[in-house]
Amino acid sequence: MAKTVIAVHGGCGVMAKLALSEAEWSAARSNLARALRVGWACLAGGGSALDAVEAAVIVLENSPHFNAGHGAALNAEGEHELDAAIMDGSNLAAGAVCAVRRIRNPIRAARAVMEAGESVLLAGPAADRFAERRGLAVVQPAYFTTARRREALLSMQARAASGSLAGASEAEKHGTIGAVALDRAGHLAAATSTGGFTDKPAGRVGDSPLIGAGTYARDGVCAMSGTGKGEIFIRHVAGHELASRMAYRGERLEAAAETLVHRDLSRHGIGAGLVAVDATGAIAAPYNTDGMFRGWVTAEGDLRVATHAELAVIEWLGD
Repeated sequence: MAKTVIAVHGGCGVMAKLALSEAEWSAARSNLARALRVGWACLAGGGSALDAVEAAVIVLENSPHFNAGHGAALNAEGEHELDAAIMDGSNLAAGAVCAVRRIRNPIRAARAVMEAGESVLLAGPAADRFAERRGLAVVQPAYFTTARRREALLSMQARAASGSLAGASEAEKHGTIGAVALDRAGHLAAATSTGGFTDKPAGRVGDSPLIGAGTYARDGVCAMSGTGKGEIFIRHVAGHELASRMAYRGERLEAAAETLVHRDLSRHGIGAGLVAVDATGAIAAPYNTDGMFRGWVTAEGDLRVATHAELAVIEWLGD
């Protein structure tokens, strides 16, 4: 029987510590921990890695503190276009949706696309209609909007007008959520969901819903969910690159992930991060920004969450 582990991220490039109140930081950490507890409960009960990552991502999609679902970024036209993907490492089955506007939990729609088996990626209004036909919850687009995201859009547009976009923080620009897991049967899975980056062009699709770029899982190797400038993750086919370094070069997860983030992606001058687990239960969560919302539950049941450099054991979930 394999070890069971789960890891989540809520995006790299978190705000400076003084940008939010302690209550807001506490709420974000609490949501990360809750996502981990929900995913871990699934794994501990003998559930699949696929079910665990979907459950964890739903918690974060429902939180206003992360750029996915409720709280997602706004594009240049002041609208939401959401992307999500899920992948089963046991058979490489995958499903994804992109540029959706009405699906309450895009990761549920991605799972439904995978289970339908007719395609891997559905886009735009057709994906919204597919989700509605499948009985998934749909909402008015205003459901996703928060005051912080409206403020971020105005800030980015003001920076664009003044020529100061280079000074924007990673937190102003983008964010993503994701989860990876290993279950008792030794199966791996990954899931990612995002609103994209603030002030993005209408119709833009990033790496999160693209299998092999921002989301990837392969049994016996690793599962990965990325966060950062999606265009660069796409060009590097980052998820597949991580798995290939391990499968073909024999690199360990931590070394392969560090090289990918701190050399391959960082040389483009972008903020980047990821969470990944391998077939042995090892966990990696490198990032090159000031911080990254992240957390995991180890095989021993230690639940850890962090935003910046500090990492704490906040709970023990073992038997």
